Amino acid sequence: MTSLVGTQRAVRWYPPAYDIRVEDVPIPQILEPDDAIVKIKLGGLCGSDLHIYRGHEDVDAVLTCGHELIGEVVALGSNFHPDAAGRPELYSTLRVGDKVVSPFTVSCGECHFCRVGFTCRCVHSCLFGIPTLPGGQAQYARIPKAGGTLFSLRHLSETHNVDVSRLSDSSLILLADILPTGVFAALQALQHPKLSPMLIGCSYPNSTLIPKGHATEETNSIALLAQDRVLTIAVIGLGPVGVCAAVSLLDMLSRLEAENGIHFHIIGVDPVESRRVKMEAVYSTITRGQGPQQLTVTSIDGAKSLTNKLTNGAGCNAVLEVVGQSNALTLSYELVRPFGLISSVGVHQEPPMPFTGRDLYDKNVSFDFGRCPVRAMFPIALDILLKRQDVFGGVGEPASLIDRIVGFDRAVESYELFDKSRCGKILFDPWI
Repeated sequence: MTSLVGTQRAVRWYPPAYDIRVEDVPIPQILEPDDAIVKIKLGGLCGSDLHIYRGHEDVDAVLTCGHELIGEVVALGSNFHPDAAGRPELYSTLRVGDKVVSPFTVSCGECHFCRVGFTCRCVHSCLFGIPTLPGGQAQYARIPKAGGTLFSLRHLSETHNVDVSRLSDSSLILLADILPTGVFAALQALQHPKLSPMLIGCSYPNSTLIPKGHATEETNSIALLAQDRVLTIAVIGLGPVGVCAAVSLLDMLSRLEAENGIHFHIIGVDPVESRRVKMEAVYSTITRGQGPQQLTVTSIDGAKSLTNKLTNGAGCNAVLEVVGQSNALTLSYELVRPFGLISSVGVHQEPPMPFTGRDLYDKNVSFDFGRCPVRAMFPIALDILLKRQDVFGGVGEPASLIDRIVGFDRAVESYELFDKSRCGKILFDPWI
């Protein structure tokens, strides 16, 4: 076990709000046998960081910011060795020097929730960038339960024949949070039983699981018309996570269109013009102007009329809400059709949900809320990342998700700009 000494630079937040400082703090040490220390190459600034920045998270202690990181393993706890058995594979294969991506939450890979794929609710789950677990906007980070948390890119290349060498570091960091979260928002909708009649061409309830022994005669099934199998899905919020959600939807729905004969349209909604322009540039890059228009970007004011026009007044089959604000949920409810669903991955705060029980009952709306299980979403997100380097691989281009890479000397400015929606996704290089 290597012991690191000295201090490191880190981006620190001070309560109550809007107070960012770059300070020297101790380099983290191995505290538990399952720990790893990672030398950070890039750390991300995420929309979720703004909740703490604005003082909305009821945090009253100083912390090291950030929950997105990519870097190199520089120290491992004693539980990492070639003979480790009966534990997640990385305990026997992870090495000092490996390039790794860390999800934004710790997951052990061994509890019930990890085994069934709900890794964000691991019994050891802990979010990076809180007072008790310093985050990724620093030069080094301690990763608890590292054998169940980290992704080793070397190990991935050797065991899954994935050529990660063609992936830029600036795109790899998207696997820590926002791309898997976009995938999760899309999957929560597409895997929901309320979308299955459209996806498989069979009316409810025969479109879903019915235990054997119950009647499922074809006489109970009404034939679907072509217009019944047109999916209309809205994405509320076109910041970095919203773009990832829209790109994920385009990828998945295009496959379903080819395999299942459905048709689809995506509505991207955001009040900020620069974000709408970014989404249009991303879509143009993906389609290269070929094929039918399957994504339309609009402001909040235009969202309802566009939805009514595209669906003949029925509403969206599903809405992906990635903002984390009550007004976004209100708009989601207004856009979704009866027997529709809302997939919400935005980080919501204390204000109560803007619905009554009567609202939900009267529209038969289903909701899926919550944090993305990055560990479970990683393979799908990686597949999309490999295909979409035209969007995710560059920096600072009109269709690039990453707006800029800066040093810690611009941390205060970066938080201010990002908070005011005056820039896109920012990454920190802690060594410049």
